[in-house]
Order: sequence, then C-alpha cells, then structure tokens
Amino acid sequence: MKFGEIPVEEAQGAILAHSIRQGGVHFKKGRRLSPDDIAALQAEAVKRVFAARLQAGDVHEDAAARAVSRAIAGEGVTVDEPFTGRANLHAPAAGIALIDAGRVRALNRLHESLTLATVQPFDLVSARQMLATVKIIPFAAPKAVVEEALALAAGPAMIGFAPFRSHRAGLVVTELPGAKKSLRAKTVAAIEARLSALGSTLGEVIDTPHAIEPVAAAITRLKARGHHPVLVFGASAIVDRGDVIPAALTAAGGEVIHLGMPVDPGNLMMLGRLGDASVIGVPSCARSPKLNGFDWVLARILAGIDVRPQDIMDMGAGGLLMEIPTRPLPRDTRPASAPSTPRIAAVVLAAGTSSRMGGANKLLQPVGGKPMVRHAVEAALAATASPVIVVTGHAAQKVKAALAGLDVTFVHNPDFASGQASSLRAGIKALSADADGVAVLLGDMPLVTPEIIGRLIAAFNPGEGRAICVPVHEGRRGNPVLWARQFLAEMQKLDGDEGARRLIAAHADRVREVEAGSDAIHRDFDTAESLAQL
Repeated sequence: MKFGEIPVEEAQGAILAHSIRQGGVHFKKGRRLSPDDIAALQAEAVKRVFAARLQAGDVHEDAAARAVSRAIAGEGVTVDEPFTGRANLHAPAAGIALIDAGRVRALNRLHESLTLATVQPFDLVSARQMLATVKIIPFAAPKAVVEEALALAAGPAMIGFAPFRSHRAGLVVTELPGAKKSLRAKTVAAIEARLSALGSTLGEVIDTPHAIEPVAAAITRLKARGHHPVLVFGASAIVDRGDVIPAALTAAGGEVIHLGMPVDPGNLMMLGRLGDASVIGVPSCARSPKLNGFDWVLARILAGIDVRPQDIMDMGAGGLLMEIPTRPLPRDTRPASAPSTPRIAAVVLAAGTSSRMGGANKLLQPVGGKPMVRHAVEAALAATASPVIVVTGHAAQKVKAALAGLDVTFVHNPDFASGQASSLRAGIKALSADADGVAVLLGDMPLVTPEIIGRLIAAFNPGEGRAICVPVHEGRRGNPVLWARQFLAEMQKLDGDEGARRLIAAHADRVREVEAGSDAIHRDFDTAESLAQL
C-alpha cells in the first residue's frame, strides 16, 4: 500500500486518509475518490490530498475484517458487516464466552495491521453483547497476513459461545443443632436468585441434619426426580474429602471430581457428579449475593460446559475476589455497560398506489419467482432488524398475502394517498420504545441486500456522530437510510410526499455515508419499462 500526499489529478480511486472540508466539499476520511469527486476538489482549488493507494498483495480493510471475523466465529455467534476495517462479533443470547486465548494471542502476533480484541474467556455475556472485535489498522492488510490468520482460525472456533440452558436445580440444606432458622430462608433466596439470573429455576428443597446418611438420601432423591444440578448447602464448611458432604455423595454412588478452588471467596467448594447430574457442595459465601467462585462453576454447568479439575485449578489467575482496602466494592458478575449491538428496527413502505405502472401494483409483480415487496422484507429480516414493520395502504390484503409466513408487523395507513410521509409516520408510530434506530426501506427496491443493510448497522454509532447512515455508490446517495431514535419526533412532523430527505440536509453533521458496493441502492422499479429491464 502506498500512503502519502498526492496531486488531486492523480487521486482517482485513492482512499482519503484525512477528511476534507473546503467550500462546498465535505469528504470524510475513508472515501474512495471518484471522477466526480476529483472534479469537485479541483473546483474548490484543492491541489493535493493525503490518501492511500492499494497495490497487488493488499486486501482492503473491510474485506480483510470480513474474512477474518467470519473465520474465527463459532456456531451461533453473530458477525456484523465490517465498517472502516472493523467487524464486531456478538452473542445472540445470554451465555458464556468461549475464547481460545492462545490462538487470539497468536493472531495478534502475526502483524501490526491485524488486531483482535475479545472479552475474557468464560465471561458471562448478555444477549447482543459484543464478544470480540476485529480491526484492521491501516486501509489494507497484506494478503499473506490475512491468509495466515485464516489458517490459524481453521479447526475449532476461536470465538465461541455457549448459551444458558434452562435447568431445574435441586437444593439440599443441612442443619446443625442450635442453628438460626433465619439463615435457611436467606440461603434459599440467594440460590434461587442466582439460578433465575442464569435462566434456570429452583425445584425441590430438602432440609436434612448435617450427617452423611440423610444427605446421601436427599441427593439420591433429587437426582431421581430429574434435578440437575443438585446443590448441597452445608451448615458447616467442607474441609476434607472425608467430610459430611463429599462422603454423602460417595455413599449415594457418586464421585467427587474436585474439592476446593483457588478463588477467594469460594475456596471451600466441592464439585461432584452422580450419574449425569452435577452435584455441587456450595461454599457458605454463596449466601451473599456477591460474586464468588461457585458462581463461575454454576454458570458453566448451566451453559452445558464440562468442568474438569484442571479448569477449576486454572481459575486462580484473576481469582482473588475478596474485598480489600484498596478495592472495597464487590465485583459484579458481568460488566455494567458491556458493548452491545444496537437494537435496529425496520420500516418497509408498501402503501403506494403504483400510479406509474398503468394499473398494476408494482409491489406484487414477480421478481425472481416471488413478489417484489417480499425481497425488501426478507432483506430486512436477514439483516436481523427487529421488529420489521410493513406499512400497507393500497391493496393492503394482497400485500399481506404476498408476505405470508414472514415474521413482520403490519400497520395500515388509511391516508396513504396523501404521500409517502404519512406512511413513514404510521410506521414510526408503531416502533417499540427500546429501538435504538430504524432503517427505512422502500418496497420497490428488491435488489437491496441484507449485506447493504448490515453495513449501515455496522456504521451506526450516534455517540460518535454516526446517527444517520446513508448508503452511497459512485458518489451518489441512495436508500435505505438508517436513523437514530433521536430523529423520530422530527420524522413524525413530515408531510406530503417529501420523505425524510430534508432532515438529512438539516443534520449534515450527524450523517455518515456508507459505501454500498453496488447500485442496488439507486434502483427502484416503478414503471413497466424498468420492471421489464429487471
């Protein structure tokens, strides 16, 4: 890759390294300069620009990020479309991050142009939370480096994910003479809260004396009734394999897998097994809601991850959770504000009268074996927009029939003849309160792909000024457009057939152009002639 200051007349096809704002020109960093761009720069007397030129052996930043991110992602992991050389990987649901730390380090040592950042191995993650991000530092990565990264990613997933599965756990609570009765209620409440937070429930609770035979009988009973895992909360801490709880598990026909752990609090935990059910001797610190080593083991078991003795032994690095004077606050079990993918809804405008089609409804015309409008809706769904709201008007029942079987919400606009703005208002009014943004699609643009919508979502970041994401190709803007929630009130005030174009001009400082990679963003089909060409 060549990088530096070059004459404008030689800059066609080069990638801007720095934004340019001069006169009527406002080009942002990362723009690939077209012939029209060169003419615009020359008209403003711009003589030279800092830019990058890709050469043979270079892989464009987005292509490199796309290839690497998809190669490292395990089953179920969501991979965003890349934007400015960055591709994010997300968890589709609550669960545990599975990170191959050794291979992550190896990948980051390949070359300075390629970076991979992840959450900690076995971190608890929420739905939509970011697991990892691939970032190409310059505008391109060497092809040889990308190929090395893909070879390293071959085999087991480098970035994986284990979702929490719903379990019905059993609990044995032992008692010693003279114990406070209030402790029992506190114990049960703490265990129930932990299970609920991880998507599981507490089933039967058995109270027994703190002795081998009754504890063994209780473990056997809970296992026979389908409880998994079986949790044993002892009135006295486990200090040896010969102690009451380990001995009771053995007497029930089970085995002790590991006793103790290098995590504080949580040192005095026992992990065992009876048949196919895990049995955990719960440390007394678990009566408190604060994080302890038992939480780490419980979470892995509820996510279906096999916990071996060496896994517990390896928890010591980072296992000092005890409050100390320099760290007086307890650690939470997960980040308070972990990065997550935005919640993007989609509004598909499908209410028009097709006045230029000579009486036929363009949205119902067959394209590739299915109605035109179905292409737009399926693209929104495939790009993981949720919910997808379809605004109907003219021929509403036929449009609904054309979309049969798709997971969409229909909103009827009785005022559809007044113009596009009324349909846009109807769709926005139906949005849920938790939507961070909305992609507005036109039902007569069947060539727009999920990848184009995905690029808009990947670029979307209102906190960094990217609150209106507009696709471009060869210097021309098109549709769909992704809007941050902050603009919805203004969009509700639009009238006639103007759409939201004037809002883009009014908020130019919040707009981010996103290269679409094709002219699909310009191609709508509203005449018989254009449909015949399609």
